Amino acid sequence: FYPNSMVEFLSILHVKSFDYRALEGILHALSPKFNSFPVISYPQICRRVNSMDINFNILGSDLIVGADGSGIKVSNRGDWMRHKHKVRKGWVKVVILGDKEGNIVDVRVGNENLNENKSSRGMVRKNKKKIKKLLGDGLYDSKDNFNLCKKLGIEPVIKIRGNSSGKSDGSFLRKKHVLEYKKLGYKRWAKEKEYGLRWLCTEGIFSAVKRIFGEFVRAAKKRNAYHETKLKFWAYNQIKSLSSA
Repeated sequence: FYPNSMVEFLSILHVKSFDYRALEGILHALSPKFNSFPVISYPQICRRVNSMDINFNILGSDLIVGADGSGIKVSNRGDWMRHKHKVRKGWVKVVILGDKEGNIVDVRVGNENLNENKSSRGMVRKNKKKIKKLLGDGLYDSKDNFNLCKKLGIEPVIKIRGNSSGKSDGSFLRKKHVLEYKKLGYKRWAKEKEYGLRWLCTEGIFSAVKRIFGEFVRAAKKRNAYHETKLKFWAYNQIKSLSSA
């Protein structure tokens, strides 16, 4: 009865810190101005928002993407409460795959133990037909990541760790990149490989999402906290697509 477009609109307001009762109040205020449409109750809003399918449908191909992870706090009450009452709230970890235009291609969400490399590889496999080049910091310097890129025909631009040896160690592609990195040096390598785009693909997105929607989630249940976190990044994509339309 209530259209998905309404629920999507309310979802964006919700991650902008409006609670469900406030969302119902907003609809009551808008209803008389738009043919007195029926107003959805706040329990229904909560249920619809938390069950909404979240998709990151980025069009295009030959994308230059970057992978990175960051954390979202589980409340806005401050760290002092954890120390005073010895309560360990934990935090939500987010791993994103973003392109150089600042669009989010895909997202993985979990607890603080979420494996960033495995999550990134899963997203790369899922979106392999769209990706031309993968950017990653030193955390992604592993044979598994290089071997996956070789298998999928994706160019890896991954910062090599300083103590890396030139041995293949199960990945000839990684050996090739290690030798090239050491020959060129970081600055020349970064310039030739366009490594600087990684900020636009990842860190710039994290900065924008946290600045617009905050660095915390309010949901009490773990499942809803993960969903609310993912909603923040979905809402960022929606707003960004409208601003560039």
